[in-house]
Amino acid sequence: MRSASAALLLALVLGAMGCGPGRGVGRRRGPRKLTPLVFKQHVPNVPENTLTASGLTEGRIGRNDTRFKDLVPNYNQDIIFKDEEGTGADRLMTQRCKEKLNTLAISVMNQWPGVRLLVTEGWDEEGYHTPESLHYEGRAVDITTSDRDRSKYGMLARLAVEAGFDWVYYESRAHIHCSVKSESSQAAKYGGCFSGESTVLTSSGARRQLSQLQIGEKIQALDPSTNQIVFSEVLLFLDYDPHQKREFLHITLSSGRTLTVTPSHLLVSGGRTKNRTEVVYAEKLQIGDSLFFVSGGNRLTEDEIVQLKPIWKTGVFAPLTSVGTLVVNDVLASCYATIDSQRLAHWAFSPVRLAFNVKDGLYRLWTVLSKPILGWSGSDRTTKPSPGVFWYAKALYVTADYLLPSHLHE
Repeated sequence: MRSASAALLLALVLGAMGCGPGRGVGRRRGPRKLTPLVFKQHVPNVPENTLTASGLTEGRIGRNDTRFKDLVPNYNQDIIFKDEEGTGADRLMTQRCKEKLNTLAISVMNQWPGVRLLVTEGWDEEGYHTPESLHYEGRAVDITTSDRDRSKYGMLARLAVEAGFDWVYYESRAHIHCSVKSESSQAAKYGGCFSGESTVLTSSGARRQLSQLQIGEKIQALDPSTNQIVFSEVLLFLDYDPHQKREFLHITLSSGRTLTVTPSHLLVSGGRTKNRTEVVYAEKLQIGDSLFFVSGGNRLTEDEIVQLKPIWKTGVFAPLTSVGTLVVNDVLASCYATIDSQRLAHWAFSPVRLAFNVKDGLYRLWTVLSKPILGWSGSDRTTKPSPGVFWYAKALYVTADYLLPSHLHE
């Protein structure tokens, strides 16, 4: 059983690599020539505090802050820390920042033998940076090479991009600035979710907030096999955590409808080509793109996006229906995230649907056999979700995240 599960997991990951971000299966790539960044260039080509870069600031961290325990020291002998303050502050950073910095240190030594990575600024507890700086959260570092050879800085910036930093900026002639997403926004790699106040229409005709929705209820969705609006059973929650704080994208349509969803969630867009729909990550949407909403008579209607705004909210909810889609706040969405293929993601969860079908069949059989004996109707089959990421989803996402390349920034 374990080997069969492993084989399925491997098949999913290989498929994800073929259809999703990163390298595809069966394509051999030769050595890639690295192009140095030019002065004042940043990668990706968006502001640092946007969703596709390092994201929103979460607030300054002080030594007495509860979040201070999330900062870890970096004692890598291959990195020189300037530590002008003499407090060791430059060595403190988030775990993600530490991982990317250590990867970069290896690249620097491979690129220039005898040269090491030098960190001139790390975590700032003194207030030397602008109010929105990620240095205050241990999510940013300013770097140079140990020989201070400025002719190397453009390539150093490129190596930082390749190491997986979420935003790299050739900021000045004296250093390169690098930053990463927050640890809480990284939690979104396990899937995409909606905010708790988002609503769905149930088969009873009642509107239900996702924070109140239960497993076993039937909610409005689109059946891809018939292209019809149906009521599909909620099999489970891929993620359910009323207390988790996460970065969301708040989408406003021209009709006034809104949708609040994590950036890695899949949405059905009208696309940029006429008469063609496409499933895309929410973070890839732009103003002027369109989403579909369900209007009177269960008709799908396109509606233009007029505003995209990153926000922080508490509570993440991701119901999985039997058809793999759902309608939230009247807007059509996928149940899936992280892998940018609705068909592949739905196929990957077919073992889950099969298990629930078997369970449902046994349940119905038990109901028939037990009713005359126990007088049990078995009418109430709804259950409250358990907090956390569903184990199967987490296994798939973690494996895919481990095998996919980290430089997905350009």
